[in-house]
Amino acid sequence: MGVTPWVLAIDAGNSKSDVAFVGEDGSVLASARGPGFQPQRVGAGAAFDGLASTIGDALASAGLVIDGVRHVSACLAGADFPSEEAELAAALHARAWGRTVQVRNDTFAILRAGVDEPRGVAVVCGAGINCVGMLPDGRTARFPSVGRISGDWGGGSGLAEEAMWFAARAEDGRGELTELARALPAHFGLGSVYALVEALHLGRIPAGRRHELTPVLFAASAAGDPVARSVVERQAEEVVALATVALDRLDLLDEEVPVLLGGSVLAARHPQLNGRITELLAVKAPKAAVRVVTEPPVLGAALLGLDDAGAAEEARARVRAHYA
Repeated sequence: MGVTPWVLAIDAGNSKSDVAFVGEDGSVLASARGPGFQPQRVGAGAAFDGLASTIGDALASAGLVIDGVRHVSACLAGADFPSEEAELAAALHARAWGRTVQVRNDTFAILRAGVDEPRGVAVVCGAGINCVGMLPDGRTARFPSVGRISGDWGGGSGLAEEAMWFAARAEDGRGELTELARALPAHFGLGSVYALVEALHLGRIPAGRRHELTPVLFAASAAGDPVARSVVERQAEEVVALATVALDRLDLLDEEVPVLLGGSVLAARHPQLNGRITELLAVKAPKAAVRVVTEPPVLGAALLGLDDAGAAEEARARVRAHYA
């Protein structure tokens, strides 16, 4: 005889996916981590096949046999528009992993993981940048966040590209001098930005290593390079712009409310970046409480699932304790 978990929680980002089966009382019955979820690149079918494998790993590791799941709470990369959420939800229904399904963008998992109730705003700055807000009554604030075509600026990839832009122009005379022109190629053992551009363009340095340029940018900024500092300053302004608009849409600008910072760039706690964000938000939203999210996003997916299923507060406390 199998068990019937209340929630199958899924946090599926571009680089990794986490799943957890959660009982009615908030106990985590099984969990596993697998590869990233990239439906736009490989197609929804193949992306969900990958999730199915991770789910199988979770059940096998716990020796668990289930008689279905009441609710699937899936926070997924690639769910940037309501139409995409609907398409991904339909694909999940077809898998019959649970009686009901709720699909959200994966940024909501980070927000819910960091708050005791579904109320607040989260800005995520990892490879890209995104922001969401939510209230207990179900209202949300969100942005498409699909790159420059939706008005976005920054994130780790964007910062690396911006650093290269300034470095290249400094070296060839089109722009102002900056330490980035030396530091960026030196990181890869090269003697010029020209050589670095050539290596990146021809694939001698894999595209996946471009993110390594972002910490070099922050190091140059911390050392006082004006150009690098201007880039970091702009990133702080972009984070605050997103948070401020989301707070305003939810009528929270004058409320005591958490503003959570997540993603690899913000989790690194660069003093200039995070400190400037706090300074700027203190002017725009004086009562906002800014903090970096340290809880795993799959916790947020589980809490959202328990919210959807109407679980008791004790269940939410128990699942949070599991991931503490």
